[in-house]
Amino acid sequence: MNILIFSSSPNQDGLTAACAAAALEGVRAAGGEAEEIRLNDQGIGMCQACNNGWGTCLEDHICQVLDGFQDVHRRALEADALILVTPVYWGEMSESAKAFTDRLRRCEATRGDESGLKGKPVIAVAAAGGSGGGMITCLASMERWIEHVRARKWDLIPVNRWSREYKLVAIRSAAQAMTLAWQQEQPATR
Repeated sequence: MNILIFSSSPNQDGLTAACAAAALEGVRAAGGEAEEIRLNDQGIGMCQACNNGWGTCLEDHICQVLDGFQDVHRRALEADALILVTPVYWGEMSESAKAFTDRLRRCEATRGDESGLKGKPVIAVAAAGGSGGGMITCLASMERWIEHVRARKWDLIPVNRWSREYKLVAIRSAAQAMTLAWQQEQPATR
């Protein structure tokens, strides 16, 4: 199983990084292949709402703003499952996660049941450092995104600095369970 783990914090040693590492461990413990993509390093800008609000994303399902999005979009379509880990900023996803998911939503949600993400399991993790607030509103936004692109909600996991230790175990377990379930769903001819 090929799983992409999208992390979206500039801090490589913080709570979000620990959550992404736990997800990576879980996938690998189940014998799956995983790769972390640090969205802050991908050069993905925000949606430009081209033309009259819709550019090529509406009809062609590709973004006409050329930057790092195209490669990450392609890789998301090729993956078997996704894990999105974001810090919580003001009760929302980080700016890099928001830029990526907004543009991916415009390209894939407009395809309806033909979405390249349809049925793909997704684990969403909202990591709230600082005050620890905003996890649930962030997860609600992530859940809507999963629904819009027709993916499958595998798990929605809130974590803050007080719940860190046991939530890292939960993240690892969720990633491992998702990987094992996917392997069992595949035809025996693999």
